[in-house]
Amino acid sequence: MEVQMAGGAAGEDRVQAVCSEENKWLFCAIYDGFNGRDAADFLAGTLYETIMFYFSLLDWQSNLDVPRPSSGLNANGNASADPKLEVLSDSFRHGVLDSLQRALSQAENDFLYMVEQEMEDRPDLVSVGSCVLVMLLHGKDLYTLNLGDSRAVLATYDEGNDMGHSERLRAIQLTDSHTVDNEVERTRLLQEHPDDSMAIVAGKVKGKLKVTRAFGVGYLKKKNLNDALMGILRVPNLISPPYISTEPSLNVHRISMSDHFVIVGSDGLFDFFSNEEAVKLVHSYISRNPFGDPAKFLVEQLVIKAAYSAGFSKEELMNIPAGRRRKYHDDVTVIVIILGTNHRTSKAST
Repeated sequence: MEVQMAGGAAGEDRVQAVCSEENKWLFCAIYDGFNGRDAADFLAGTLYETIMFYFSLLDWQSNLDVPRPSSGLNANGNASADPKLEVLSDSFRHGVLDSLQRALSQAENDFLYMVEQEMEDRPDLVSVGSCVLVMLLHGKDLYTLNLGDSRAVLATYDEGNDMGHSERLRAIQLTDSHTVDNEVERTRLLQEHPDDSMAIVAGKVKGKLKVTRAFGVGYLKKKNLNDALMGILRVPNLISPPYISTEPSLNVHRISMSDHFVIVGSDGLFDFFSNEEAVKLVHSYISRNPFGDPAKFLVEQLVIKAAYSAGFSKEELMNIPAGRRRKYHDDVTVIVIILGTNHRTSKAST
């Protein structure tokens, strides 16, 4: 089989992992839904296939008139890089990022069209949304696309230091946090709505959401979708929509020998652990258990910390029904990708 797929669900979270031997890439995605599961379910059912469509166009175009690598040697006896190939590589990377963005935009348009068709029978759909985090590992290139507050965190060794000491590992966040707590996002939102003195109310966009960018949530993007809501659910004074952006943050990181692993997690993970704490926990675990499941371990540590914070034992917290347990911790989905020649992936949810 050329493609192996794994999917999962935890509350309103959805997770995908696809390893394509044919295309030599690893695709991982976390869809952290809110106000219902419909948006996350829609993404899990459509986004990967939409991305593949745009990638097929990219592959077809990039294979035209590809210059062959130079076999020449430079003055030091090393193979010299062909400038045309370097330009082609940069162009291809931009093409990948553009394809990811176009696929997300199409998925958003398709979802909001579906909402408009069904909102008479299901007005709740206009408030359903999801954060989006997509990660694609292709060769040495690690691409990320994100909307919202899920994170991809790279653990990398400081150059020149002896590998194997967790204190020598650095945590590098590869994604942006799209929340009103991020001063850059807060400033952007206020600048885009100069005539609305209530764009941010009580630390939330229009008093409704902490995230400033998200998939779905049509009632904060289109007046007619907001009008579908009744009474107090409707947002008053929707002066200048959209208030929630669907413009993703895009990044490509070139994997080096110093890079050790990547943690991909929904925001619930980072309610309890900083980037550095999460990296230290994962490194400590895989040092002791090279064939173990670091994602599961990280989720278990979160549950222990959440239980302690609430004054429970781990067992007492886990015995609380999932819906009520959200009072003590959010839905959490974690994927850990071990880099290097023995790269592997583990994922866990709670």
